[in-house]
Amino acid sequence: MQKDNRTAQAAPLNQSRRGWWQRTYKGTIYRHAQGEIVHDDALHFLESLREACADIVFLDPPFNLGKRYGKNGSRHDRKKEDEYLEYMENVIARSAIVLKEGGALYLYHIPKWAIRLSPFLEQHLDFRHWIAISMKNGFVRGDYLYPAHYALLYYTKDKPAAFNRPKVPKPICARCKKELRDYGGYKKYVADGINLSDVWDDVSPVRHRKTKTRIANELPLVIPERVITISGCSGGLVVDPFAGSGTTILAAVAAGMKFVAADFETEYCELMYGRISEYLSRKGNH
Repeated sequence: MQKDNRTAQAAPLNQSRRGWWQRTYKGTIYRHAQGEIVHDDALHFLESLREACADIVFLDPPFNLGKRYGKNGSRHDRKKEDEYLEYMENVIARSAIVLKEGGALYLYHIPKWAIRLSPFLEQHLDFRHWIAISMKNGFVRGDYLYPAHYALLYYTKDKPAAFNRPKVPKPICARCKKELRDYGGYKKYVADGINLSDVWDDVSPVRHRKTKTRIANELPLVIPERVITISGCSGGLVVDPFAGSGTTILAAVAAGMKFVAADFETEYCELMYGRISEYLSRKGNH
């Protein structure tokens, strides 16, 4: 029987001298040619990186909702609100230091926390966009409206060193297969797609067991793919301190970028290593 590479355990290293570390990093390290995954707390991980090393910092922290992540359960996702804000303030401050001039930081969160964390981002970085990502299947709670989007906050360190405006396919009717909108005199300008806006209504959640690589929910691949298309550069470095199942670093590898990532759960570090190994094996680069 063929072994599933997604869960194949790698033999980790115990130290690294790669160029993104301030000094020799000591810990549990899973290495690939294009980057490293470490078993570490997000803030300690960021503090171990040298200043101005990252082209993109992608933050997808636990939402402090008491969800279960790995063997440590829900205790790391159930902090007092003031403790969570203080921790995230420190994460954001250090992320800004780790960013290169012109680098981009993206924070993916629920609106409740995105609005509270934005003042910390404003202290260090320049606002570019609040991207609303439509994600239905939530639940109405109490006297609130139906929650149907996540926030993706996009900031840069001064003028962006890289910015590309992706195009996406024109929306098509599922029944008749015709375009949903009449573009009139602009048809020639949208022949190869329409410009991506700051409302993404074409993202599907990864919640079904058949599509997930772990029990907890995971990031849809299209989100980091677009982030890297907008702000990435070939050979640049993506930093992900809350890497989870490794979707962001998978997008980085596919785009020819380097990565360094961390997660507090050992099993997720092994999962990420396996996903990257499987991808490289399919591409014939392993």
